[in-house]
Amino acid sequence: MKFKMLLIVGIVALTFGSACRSRPPAAVATVNPEPDTKSPERKSTVTPPEIKVVAERNESGDASFKFKTVPVPSRGDAATKAKFAIVDGERDSNAGDLAQLHDGRVPSEDDQPARNFFFGQGGDGGRLQIDLGTNTTIKQINTYSWHSNTRGPQVYKLYASDGTAADFNVEPKRAIRPLSCGWKLIATVDTRAPDGQGGGQYGVSIADPNGNMGPFRYLLFDIFRTETRDPFGNTFYSEIDVIDPNAPEIAVATEEAKPIAKSFEADSGKYHFTIDTTIAPDLTEWADKELRPVVQEWYPKLVAMLPSEGFSARTNVTIRFRDNMGGTPASAGGGFINCNAGWFKRELKREARGAVVHEMVHVVQSYGRVPRGDTNFMRMPGWLVEGIPDYIRWFLYEPETKGAEITQRNLARAKHDASYRVTGNFLNWVTEKYDTNVVRKLNAAGRAGKYSTNVWKEYTGKTVEELGDEWKKGHEARLAALQKKDSATDEKKGPAPQ
Repeated sequence: MKFKMLLIVGIVALTFGSACRSRPPAAVATVNPEPDTKSPERKSTVTPPEIKVVAERNESGDASFKFKTVPVPSRGDAATKAKFAIVDGERDSNAGDLAQLHDGRVPSEDDQPARNFFFGQGGDGGRLQIDLGTNTTIKQINTYSWHSNTRGPQVYKLYASDGTAADFNVEPKRAIRPLSCGWKLIATVDTRAPDGQGGGQYGVSIADPNGNMGPFRYLLFDIFRTETRDPFGNTFYSEIDVIDPNAPEIAVATEEAKPIAKSFEADSGKYHFTIDTTIAPDLTEWADKELRPVVQEWYPKLVAMLPSEGFSARTNVTIRFRDNMGGTPASAGGGFINCNAGWFKRELKREARGAVVHEMVHVVQSYGRVPRGDTNFMRMPGWLVEGIPDYIRWFLYEPETKGAEITQRNLARAKHDASYRVTGNFLNWVTEKYDTNVVRKLNAAGRAGKYSTNVWKEYTGKTVEELGDEWKKGHEARLAALQKKDSATDEKKGPAPQ
């Protein structure tokens, strides 16, 4: 696989104005620009001049984690048998445990929550402490992360201590300055791109070019989120290595299967697709005969349905089957669509193809790219992010299945912002009654970061709440009439024979 690689070397002697920013990905000794943290360290000191921080990014990558300069992740380094502990913050319920950071194993794909450690949804990171067990001379400290969106970049301060200071605090909370209780600042790392497009595979290497660091027993990572536009800004950390200069370097073991991937084109070669069934060979024939024609027909249609000024849809998309998605049927990120192999095998004759259509809409939506520093950018609400794909799926791609109907069974829970099928039903109603182009307009507003509840009044003459009430009352009246009709029919039939 060919990688597009970017390399930046950051040393404290280099300054770029007060904010100290470089081109992506920036690995510089800088004060983190977000002031909303409770941590007094967020706006404090910079990397010591003797320390060099090197950061590299693979725009796309694989399980080898190969970079130009940063070493590949290691097995058997000093962190392997170290004790890792959360000092402040909480692990996300979908994340792997701390063992993921030093078990010598790395993710095989860019969206594997269980193979990464990350802090909880909505929080501003936290602090991790590593106890090496004894004072150790350190050659390098390397950190690795991988995600297709803003959870890829790394933002943290690294401290170290030998634990001998009289005022040493082994587990300083966020409210405590590590420099005030026996810790030494080693490096400040920020690999985010100025334009906010942070997806990819990152490797960061921290070292003293003039020799080894330490000896230190304890390391403290003060980790920050990469963005505040939504609750999902905490980085997917895949591995942390502490390299002892006297220990042999052993690369991580990667599990590689012979790839099964078929590529094809759509719209006269304008769009290129790959379907990867490596972990589900028994789905290869179905994917080629049943799924491929759907992709070739509907991806260009979706692009035409959801245009906006200056927007160009992705021309390369990979659909890959996975066996580590838990109960999630499918997901999308960047130019990838992930399909739960087990779920798809059960749904080949029912929902499998429609699920891919839904995810292709997500690829075309492209709502996630928030320009750094744009305080006026408004994120599309989640109910519309999911409602638009389900509107297209259930009312345009497979309307005959009636998969998004409002019935007596779900009427009580039906709200216009309930997301997925219910919102899809609401959008279909608005389209038919008020504005045939409302979905196209909503999508364009969301992509441009200009969505607000005011657009509903602009597009339809009514607020979204008024529309939602009218839509639900219509269903209530329809279902009441249907129920009355059924009751009348039953009365005509008379009592059932005993």
